Amino acid sequence: MQDMLLIFNPRAGKGVIRSNLCEIIDVFTKGGYEVTVYPTQYAGDGGRKIIEDAEYYDMICVCGGDGTLSEAVGAMMQVKEKTPLGYIPAGSTNDVGSSLALSLNPVDCARDIAKGVMFDFDVGSFNGKNFVYVAAFGAFTDVSYETPQNVKNIWGHAAYVAEGLKRINKIKGHNVTVEHDGGTFSGNFVLGLVSNSSSVGGMRGYIKNVVYDDGLFEVCFVKTPKDPIELSSLLTEAAINKMSDRNFVTFKTSKLRIFSEEELPWTLDGESGGRFKRVEIKNLKQAIRLKVPFNDITKGQEFSRQSKAGSDLLSTTPEEYFRSQEKDSRQLTNDTVDPEKEQP
Repeated sequence: MQDMLLIFNPRAGKGVIRSNLCEIIDVFTKGGYEVTVYPTQYAGDGGRKIIEDAEYYDMICVCGGDGTLSEAVGAMMQVKEKTPLGYIPAGSTNDVGSSLALSLNPVDCARDIAKGVMFDFDVGSFNGKNFVYVAAFGAFTDVSYETPQNVKNIWGHAAYVAEGLKRINKIKGHNVTVEHDGGTFSGNFVLGLVSNSSSVGGMRGYIKNVVYDDGLFEVCFVKTPKDPIELSSLLTEAAINKMSDRNFVTFKTSKLRIFSEEELPWTLDGESGGRFKRVEIKNLKQAIRLKVPFNDITKGQEFSRQSKAGSDLLSTTPEEYFRSQEKDSRQLTNDTVDPEKEQP
């Protein structure tokens, strides 16, 4: 049996984890895990628990929204060992779960984790603070953390949409200069997204060809519309995923530096990230090890591991192979406790 720390946010989503908790524990127990359950008590409590106790567990699993996962990843980045991290999405939007094709049924997701594969996932660094899937400034980016939790629990993703519509007449642009792998540009932008996700704020599919372990961000800057007609055109382009150079600047990069004339409020994974005139964003390639289902997203790393294991075995001589087997056998014998020797 392996030891698992299962952390869940009782307030996330509509409380689906609480009603499925016994089944989730049963799935993990049958999968070979000795499960310790910890319900978070306050914001940041899950991260504290991981930092203090991760060394005692073979596996960490968190249940909650994207904010819960972001908190867990930030904590895991402070832990020496690259302990595998499972994630059961149970929030209102679940951008990361959607991007990685995780089941939104918590029990099915637990099954996928129990029999899943390891996947090393890129993590972002924003002025030294870690984020999982998006750093953003501008229009609508504060909607997620300014929408009351009880409203999100009742209405889910619709609560974000309703809150966003209230702000559509308050859109303003920001003058920024951006340095990235491919050069430098300046302009007035209503929105800036630096992401490693195919879903941001519940909007899926408008970012194409996302690779979650390549060390590159997908970046999108939205130019400020001059009038309501141009705004309508911009929203239409975004909705049908046909983003013209007239309204959008898109590219991939491993790092950025962004300078603004005024302090910009930033959002990191749907939570307030602070206000800055200058930010430095870096992609930390494959920094976190997730345990997720085997699918089209994760198969590349898994096949690579299997291929390496096979090639290592093929390059081993018969004598080396049998010596290693004898060594493992002796180690196992030495580690086995003799019950008679334990008697007083």
